[in-house]
Amino acid sequence: MSDQNNENEAAAMGMAPQPEPANEVDESAAEAEPDPFAVLTALQAENAELKDKVLRAVAEAENVRRRAQREKDDAARYGAASFARDMVQVSDNLRRAIAALKPEEREAAPATVKALIEGVEMTERQLLATFERHGIKEITPAPGDRFDANLHEAMFEVPGSGQPAGTVVHVVEAGYSIGDRLLRAARVGVAKAEEGAPSGNGAHVDTKA
Repeated sequence: MSDQNNENEAAAMGMAPQPEPANEVDESAAEAEPDPFAVLTALQAENAELKDKVLRAVAEAENVRRRAQREKDDAARYGAASFARDMVQVSDNLRRAIAALKPEEREAAPATVKALIEGVEMTERQLLATFERHGIKEITPAPGDRFDANLHEAMFEVPGSGQPAGTVVHVVEAGYSIGDRLLRAARVGVAKAEEGAPSGNGAHVDTKA
């Protein structure tokens, strides 16, 4: 009744009633509502970025794991390289002790000397077997083998050997490798190039390197 009276009073005063702005509220709500397609696009972009970060983190973790495993393997395989390098000199000395006695002298030697030499030979064999168990292999080229700068060290050249130039003629000391690394190059004498003599791949070998 009050509203009706107000309208009647307004009409009597010559004033028309004003309509309520209902559409303005609806339009404001529509403007504040985000576009679903834009939201989906933004979420997809964010998801792709997060996925890329996760993949990068996983790849980095795998690289770290592999590097740690490789370092662990190298430490186990090559950690004793310095000790092994010293031990091969012991093997050299045992071999020199055996070679110091000529075959005819050994035959004529007393039983005690023969037993001593046999003991030295047994010690050398045991040492070489220990090297083998720990991945240390002997490198001993045979006379006539081609000189390999990756495995051999030329100590001198031998003239008049009848062998092609650059081939191994004499082995001074055996070489050794540990795993796939060279521990010590085999020290050798190589055939010297002669006029009219056949030449191998290395006609001249640098013995001053």
